[in-house]
Amino acid sequence: MKTSDFSFDLPPEQIAQHPIERRDESKLLVMDRSSGDIRHTHFNQLPAYLEPGDVLVLNDTKVLPARIFGTRTSGARVEFLLLEEISPKVWRALVKPGRKARPGDRFTFGPMEAEIIGLAEDGLREVRLEYEGTLEPILDQIGTMPLPPYIHQSLEEQSRYQTIYAVHTGSSAAPTAGLHFTPELLQTLERQGIQIAKCTLHVGLGTFRPVKVDSITDHIMHEEWYELKPDQAEIINQAKRVIAVGTTSVRTLESIAAKHGRIRPDTGRTDIFIYPGYRFQVVQGMITNFHLPESTLVMLVSAFSSREHILQAYQVAIEQDYRFFSFGDAMLIL
Repeated sequence: MKTSDFSFDLPPEQIAQHPIERRDESKLLVMDRSSGDIRHTHFNQLPAYLEPGDVLVLNDTKVLPARIFGTRTSGARVEFLLLEEISPKVWRALVKPGRKARPGDRFTFGPMEAEIIGLAEDGLREVRLEYEGTLEPILDQIGTMPLPPYIHQSLEEQSRYQTIYAVHTGSSAAPTAGLHFTPELLQTLERQGIQIAKCTLHVGLGTFRPVKVDSITDHIMHEEWYELKPDQAEIINQAKRVIAVGTTSVRTLESIAAKHGRIRPDTGRTDIFIYPGYRFQVVQGMITNFHLPESTLVMLVSAFSSREHILQAYQVAIEQDYRFFSFGDAMLIL
């Protein structure tokens, strides 16, 4: 199967540049997984499509405001995107401009300094940070959200690139399917008998990496850290239907099932790549945004239904003026 099999033409004006004013008023395209039949509604009508006993699995990762701008000793401006802490105060980072960032080079970011201590794969750098106290308050002060490159407008409220249930800091990008939930909507779902379970998967560099190979089986996924705690695994195992919120929740659940043959508490790293032909072991429904052409994410949702159904649904969404990508509208596949 070719990467080009997952291509489609998207008018640039349908790439959402900012979040909708109220999270749960985004559009919702509801698609039958088997037939491809489509309905149009809004996200606040989600309870109408779920049943008592269903379990929604949310990814409670929290995005770090990890894009920081500073200067090298020469005064030249530099940008770091902190991706993953690999040991205390040592991070793997994307550095721009990267060609001149060599081991031994030092940079200043307000109250923090950084030194390049090594080169990593994919052009990344290993960076030692020097600061007093804890890192998160410093990044809250000097950092910005690492918005995807297709978003060209600045974000007025940093919290709009966080889910309302974000707890565990460690992501380089938001699990965007969860951005549509409000506290009121979650309360409505729970009153209806829908249970909520939470996993954690820290979204990493793979989110920013396009598929550059012709054959999708040649693509190598980056590893991401995940955790599913015992009480949450128990909730999922008692579900009537498991509805994963976002591709990150899908990847967590299916990684655990692939590893253990069932859902159980687990912590680890996953590089699972789900594309058509994959047989799902856990997930029976999915809430997801509309994804980039030729991306691993559009391949994953195609595996859950079919490539033909997904591309047809995307075409309908384009015709109906849906908003695409991170701040865009949502899709429910059941």
